[in-house]
Amino acid sequence: MSSSHRLARTILNGFHSMFADFQNVTLGAKARFEQEDWHGVQQAQADRLEVYKSKVDKLMPMLNSMVNNALDELELWREVKGHYQQLISQQSNYEIAETFFNSVFCKVFGHQHIADDYAFVTSSQQRHPDNVDFPLYNAYQLNSHQLNTDIRCLIGRILQDYSFAVPYKNLQRDVRNIVRIVYRDIVPRFPVAPDTIGVDVVDSVFYRNKGAYLVGRIRVPGEDAIPFVLPILHTGEGALYVDTLIHEPDEVSIIFSFTRSYFMVDAPTPSQIVAFLHSLMPHKKFYELYASFGFRKHSKTEFYRDFVKYLQHSDDQFVVAPGIKGMVMSVFTLPSYDIVFKIIKDRFTPPKDVTAAVVKEKYHLVTRHDRVGRMADTQEFSGFRFPIERFDPQLLAELQQEAASRLDISDTEVTIKHLYTERRMVPLNLYLRGADEAQIADVMDEYGNAIKQLAAANIFPGDMLLKNFGVTRHGRVVFYDYDEICHITECTFRRIPEPKTEEQTMAAQPWYNVGPNDIFPEEFRLFFSGNPKARAAFDKLHSELYDADYWQGLKEQIEAGKVVDVFPYRRKQRFEQ
Repeated sequence: MSSSHRLARTILNGFHSMFADFQNVTLGAKARFEQEDWHGVQQAQADRLEVYKSKVDKLMPMLNSMVNNALDELELWREVKGHYQQLISQQSNYEIAETFFNSVFCKVFGHQHIADDYAFVTSSQQRHPDNVDFPLYNAYQLNSHQLNTDIRCLIGRILQDYSFAVPYKNLQRDVRNIVRIVYRDIVPRFPVAPDTIGVDVVDSVFYRNKGAYLVGRIRVPGEDAIPFVLPILHTGEGALYVDTLIHEPDEVSIIFSFTRSYFMVDAPTPSQIVAFLHSLMPHKKFYELYASFGFRKHSKTEFYRDFVKYLQHSDDQFVVAPGIKGMVMSVFTLPSYDIVFKIIKDRFTPPKDVTAAVVKEKYHLVTRHDRVGRMADTQEFSGFRFPIERFDPQLLAELQQEAASRLDISDTEVTIKHLYTERRMVPLNLYLRGADEAQIADVMDEYGNAIKQLAAANIFPGDMLLKNFGVTRHGRVVFYDYDEICHITECTFRRIPEPKTEEQTMAAQPWYNVGPNDIFPEEFRLFFSGNPKARAAFDKLHSELYDADYWQGLKEQIEAGKVVDVFPYRRKQRFEQ
């Protein structure tokens, strides 16, 4: 056996080990849910994120020893890739194996020489079609002439088929709640007399935070499939209940949002889960769906492939992103593509005094932490290449001025050594400029809720200026500027002391001692300077956020071990219990 063949087999063994460990962490989700082990849920989420990098790192000494530290010979990797491609040709999770190979290659070459000759820039196989095989889901059938009986029985059967070691508190009530919504919202969408109506439910349960989710679709002849999600929660008294039925495509999409933590779902063939989810949410990109249940590294692969293909079929130029320029990041975008690209500046605008290393750690924290639907997920890239002719001259000049050390520029390409990508949103300060009074009230309520939910999840945004929050297409407010975030438990919340002398009253600077972690919530009113309508709406809805006691109370709850309830749907959609 040649050295290249042995290397290929060793990399594949490393992949199998990584995938097995990833699956083992995932498979523990059911027990953690049943046992209400919410701190264990958080730890498992962090542990699973580290599995991939750990396996790649551990593989490197072994690979080096096999070729006497001659891993940096490109021609060797051409052969290794050929053998590896043959080895994975019959594997159902081949696409994840390709990404693992790419990670090993990039570890060796420092993200240089990335080309199809040596790595899987494009996939070696065709993507699985959207119609998936039976083992992925359980299929149920309804008789249209007996809807009244069949719907009620079918819902009961589904809940019993997906049983847990914990009983339902009142299964009959849960069935009635679901049936009521089905007849109110879904049955009127059926044709007059369909021959058969099918219901498919993914065989694997989706676990996230404190919930278990049944995910499925209703198939009606001649109609688009109707997606649905059934969230199952604990009562806190040793029983379960169904919290709601989500069936509108936009609302299902929010459950799989880029602002949420990753699901734990048993997915031995990830592409089939992605294909099923894509049939429910066809507007979502494949890279978003892979990321939604934890395959972050492959999500990056899918994103890059999607991006390269998009560039080939578009002609607009990259420009400076709209909004107030950041002190820490230079941000640009392609107007027709819903992503922003963020680069850490070489020098930060005063008064910012953090370092690039600190900024990277803050972004890493967000990846590991529960984002509670209020922080945008990011992807981190090294050696990301762009065609130089697609850069607006003004943008290129700004990047050269602000982040020259992060760039390599040739006649044909701009290579960015370290880059973050993030979903583009409308900056909240820009959204408010064109909002009417009703929209201002709604979005400021969202802004306050975002701050409260982040705080309840032990995240203090630091800089809460409106420009650091964005508005999604669903009208949700999301935080996306992470260079000053910290844990609530690291903060000391104080009231501003009352001045005792005229000199203290007139002082331009604080006359009292201020510690490095001291926070004075009364000062939050300054974030609305210049926008009295937004300030008035916020004061009416969320004035408690100006109160140090409110924040101190949250801090004490977190320190006592409370794990926040997170609902990826509106509270008004929840069933009465």
